[in-house]
Amino acid sequence: MYTFDATCATMYTYVIASSEEDPVVSSPVEPATLRALLHHPGLRLRLATAETALAADALDRGVRGVHSSDLADPTPFLSEDLVLLTTGTQFARAAESDYRDYVARLRARGVTALGFGTEVVRDGIPTGLAAACTEAGMPLFEVPYRTPFIAVSRANAQALAAQDYARRSWALDAQRALSLAALRVDGLDAAIDELSRRLDGWVGLFDATGELRHDHPRIGPRPEINAAVASMLARGTRAGATVPLDGVNVVMQSLGRGGHLNGVLAVATPSLDPQARSVVTMTVAMIDLALEQRRDLPRARAALRSGLAVSLLEGAVDLARRVAAPMWGGLPAAPVRVGLAEAEGRDDAAEWLETQADGRGPTLFFGRVDAGLLLVVPASDDAPLRRLSERFDLAVGVSDPVGYEALGTGLAQARLARQRGTGGVTVFAQARGALVEAFEGERARVLAEGELAPLRQSDATGGTRLLPTLRTWLREDGSHERTAAALGIHRHTLRARLATVERVLGVDLGSFAVRARLWLALEIAQRGAWEARNS
Repeated sequence: MYTFDATCATMYTYVIASSEEDPVVSSPVEPATLRALLHHPGLRLRLATAETALAADALDRGVRGVHSSDLADPTPFLSEDLVLLTTGTQFARAAESDYRDYVARLRARGVTALGFGTEVVRDGIPTGLAAACTEAGMPLFEVPYRTPFIAVSRANAQALAAQDYARRSWALDAQRALSLAALRVDGLDAAIDELSRRLDGWVGLFDATGELRHDHPRIGPRPEINAAVASMLARGTRAGATVPLDGVNVVMQSLGRGGHLNGVLAVATPSLDPQARSVVTMTVAMIDLALEQRRDLPRARAALRSGLAVSLLEGAVDLARRVAAPMWGGLPAAPVRVGLAEAEGRDDAAEWLETQADGRGPTLFFGRVDAGLLLVVPASDDAPLRRLSERFDLAVGVSDPVGYEALGTGLAQARLARQRGTGGVTVFAQARGALVEAFEGERARVLAEGELAPLRQSDATGGTRLLPTLRTWLREDGSHERTAAALGIHRHTLRARLATVERVLGVDLGSFAVRARLWLALEIAQRGAWEARNS
């Protein structure tokens, strides 16, 4: 079973593959490890440290070279993953602590194993050295007198050369297989499967919106990888990244070019040697070319959507329906809600919407118009608009339910709702209460003050309270009883004040138009006073 562990390389990306029945060529060459060196038939080496005292992978570590030295401290001249050979001249007067210090230095330097040449300086392996190696878990083996050190070094060098040749052959074979897979009708998916099998791991593709488009074996996305992919795509530049996950390094490479990323290729594997990296690099190049060639189709679809959106706004509903039916299954059924979102520089949002619209029937239509990104959804389901807003942090205005013949009205409502909103999704119903805000500016305030000036003057010079009386009466919907109670006066007093208002203003408060005009003047004046106090 494929899982994220040290035995399974896991890759997310757009890549290429052949059928699972095709054989994968594997190298019969034994890797250049300590175990292979000890088992070499011509060397007659003997492991002196009990395997039970060693780490489980101690004998299977790769050996990068064999070095010989009788220095008391050869570590300045050594590198990691080397086997050190010695005849023991440095131990002529060694104490037990000297052996422990010597082995500790080798272990700290990353030496893979220690080989002791017997019968050159002394018979057998010093017991103190054997005890120190056992205590430190350092593999110690005997090199018999008849086996020259150069033979051990040559055997390892030959194993490394054979291993390198086998890996190069593997890489060439893998590249040929990937090229053939890419020629298939389902080239990208086939390449993903082939690369997965060649790397003995999981391979998948994230597209430009961060969605996992194809993977092999079918494991599906992981939240940790999704977050890393989203971060890479948000930066918008070509980049690579490595994310640790369950003991495996997930290596990711963005696809496309800066400002126009097409997706991310990610590989989760315990290690990638240079040959495996060359195969992945070639695959990335193939994918980049394929995806760039595929960009023409999305551009054509986007242009078609934009043309249909304009046609709908101009009233050509039948034409739009005839075109949309074979392409996307039709248009959402009326009544619909019209959404409007910012479109400038948001190709990622449009690409994501394309994935939401395809294959789901006529539940969403969208297209670019001069005002932004026009969205049409059924009146009963605005969930796609909310998902769009949340995913891309876009302000979206949404109209009341309208028919297609009133789509222009719906667009105007959606534009106003977006302007009045503070982010996220704002429906037109939320913007209706802001009608007074449409009458802003110096001109509106001058007209409002002119309407109310006679009442202000009467209150200032005659000591009347006409203005607060009128405001309270209008607020109480013309109820004399509630207004008198709110002002703490008798109903007869209220009627006398309202009669004075009519006389001072020269109006009839029984007229709805008069009452509406005075209410608007009071609201504008009150708003202007609040702004003056808080400016």
